[in-house]
Amino acid sequence: MSHFLTRKPLSRRTVLRGLGVSLSLPLLDAMVPAGTALADTAAKPAPRVGFIYFPHGAVMNRWSPAEAGSNFTFSPILKPLEPFKSHVTIVSGLRNKGGESSDPHGIMAGTWLSCFGPGGREAGKDQGITADQLAARTLGQDTPLPSLELSGEPGTGPCGAAAGCGFGSTVAFRTPFQPLPMEDNPRKVFFQLFGQGDNGAERIAIREETRSILDFVQGETTSLQQRLAPADRRLVGDYLESVREVERRVQKLASSEAAKMQLPDAPLGSPEDFGKQLDLLFDMMHLAYQANMTRVVTYMIAKEVSMRTFPNLSITEAFHPLSHHQNDPGKLDKLVQIQNWHTQRFARFVKKMAETPDGDGSLLDHSLILFGSNMSNSDLHNNDPLPNVIVGRGYGRVKGGQHLKYPQDTPHANLLLTMLERAGVPVTALGNSTGALSDV
Repeated sequence: MSHFLTRKPLSRRTVLRGLGVSLSLPLLDAMVPAGTALADTAAKPAPRVGFIYFPHGAVMNRWSPAEAGSNFTFSPILKPLEPFKSHVTIVSGLRNKGGESSDPHGIMAGTWLSCFGPGGREAGKDQGITADQLAARTLGQDTPLPSLELSGEPGTGPCGAAAGCGFGSTVAFRTPFQPLPMEDNPRKVFFQLFGQGDNGAERIAIREETRSILDFVQGETTSLQQRLAPADRRLVGDYLESVREVERRVQKLASSEAAKMQLPDAPLGSPEDFGKQLDLLFDMMHLAYQANMTRVVTYMIAKEVSMRTFPNLSITEAFHPLSHHQNDPGKLDKLVQIQNWHTQRFARFVKKMAETPDGDGSLLDHSLILFGSNMSNSDLHNNDPLPNVIVGRGYGRVKGGQHLKYPQDTPHANLLLTMLERAGVPVTALGNSTGALSDV
């Protein structure tokens, strides 16, 4: 007989509390009444949507597979995603007219998820609001954070002559005129997720503590574990260990000398540190999804006009100048190396999502994550065709395992509209969309 035939199941919103700390839990069997289908309960897995942005486009003939349909071969840039083919949907041929400008870098990031340029926006209307924030209206109503905005690089992005600095520094707009800042400091992100103090003084005290935040909830953790079945105890134990490991890495990164430096345009810090930075933010994105802290995340891997170098790849040229490749074979090869390395960082996150149970599937089964850019050929600064790949199955509403090629001038907005539709967000139009993509 099931444990919960006689006991009231745990609430999906159960948290462990301590001094200034509120730690949400992953979905447990104990949250589902015995004899009840998961889909018929309040514990039904909610869709997670994510938008992962990388700057300076892609070398398109090494991004897009040669074959359409399900029998495609992974391209050099997307090769790290091959183990997850059944969850991968590559979408080719899309154009973002709303991101086209004579000042491309100044608006490239900020128009990726709205498909609507800086001009012609009106307060109180949805034109210019980004897809993530449209999703947050529906998916963020019962999570501690409606959305989470992350960035791998600090500082302000390029500023446009007409658009200002907001469109170059973030991919997220809450209103047509309100850009949302992207947080690059892993320590701040960690305490945003787990350091939920009752007041500012408590939060400051926690941040200055050398102990783990898990120490503050130890009493409630012990009490909860005594009430759980063995499978749930293991799941909670693994989850708390992941939290502790991320916290340890945050503390280590915060104490490093590189973290205290005011870096110039071409950072002098180790490229391994940048990889650790990207991985750490991806891990916190994973934990935020697992603990249901938020269901909507945007993440800029790097800013447009990034001057980062990649000595770990034996590439000493800065990223942005290298992106002006002028079809030089050597420069193109280096760009492919960088773009493949970005995909490796993303694929590591995808693997974690695939390995994390979530109700009747995995987090990856229940997610829709867009990995792409608002630029195509970085030497031309064009927005056609854009590099796009969706990873995740959206509770079976996305087929996966295919490469879709669409006709010239098919709006990029149609893909965003499709993602929102499959995630259950009631939006009928976005930017210059003409309709959802039925093949996805």
